[in-house]
Amino acid sequence: MRAATVERKTRETEIFVALELDGSGDYDIETGIGFFDHMLEAFAKHSMIDLKVRAEGDLHIDMHHTVEDVGIVMGQAAAKALDDCAGIRRFGASYIPMDETLSRAAIDISMRPYLVWRVNFARPKVGDMDTELFKEWFHAFAMKAGLTLHVENLYGENTHHIIESCFKATARAFRQALEIDPRSDGGAPSTKGSL
Repeated sequence: MRAATVERKTRETEIFVALELDGSGDYDIETGIGFFDHMLEAFAKHSMIDLKVRAEGDLHIDMHHTVEDVGIVMGQAAAKALDDCAGIRRFGASYIPMDETLSRAAIDISMRPYLVWRVNFARPKVGDMDTELFKEWFHAFAMKAGLTLHVENLYGENTHHIIESCFKATARAFRQALEIDPRSDGGAPSTKGSL
């Protein structure tokens, strides 16, 4: 079973994440940030990862530490569950339309983390959440999970739709990449013999 639990406590946040890569998209998420919870729920549902997140952060200051630290811990848990990545497809890509918006994501589970983020927002906030924080989550998640991750909003007007389509595209791409390839010999998906 490809599953992991990770906890992280700092002076700024306390984060708990439990995930199962071969799940059914079940989720139980409480971060104290409503719109962020909604995006993580969409991520779990469309990646088919079972995901539990509990986060307590210094929201009286702002949401930055909580959002970034959830990304860090989710990434650590994903890397732990992936282990040596034996037999995975490794690559995944997805286009997600949402009304007037179209976004795409491409992933290489390479253990060489990198983020390309080509997403702009017309509004600085969705609800109470600063839109600049979404890049922080994607960066933290990619760095700690060992992903080369490219996320791009091709077009769109509604900020909610742009953000949600980016989460769903990343989730679907990740779902493809982490799947066990039935044609694989069970080793690392690399000519080098390891990632």
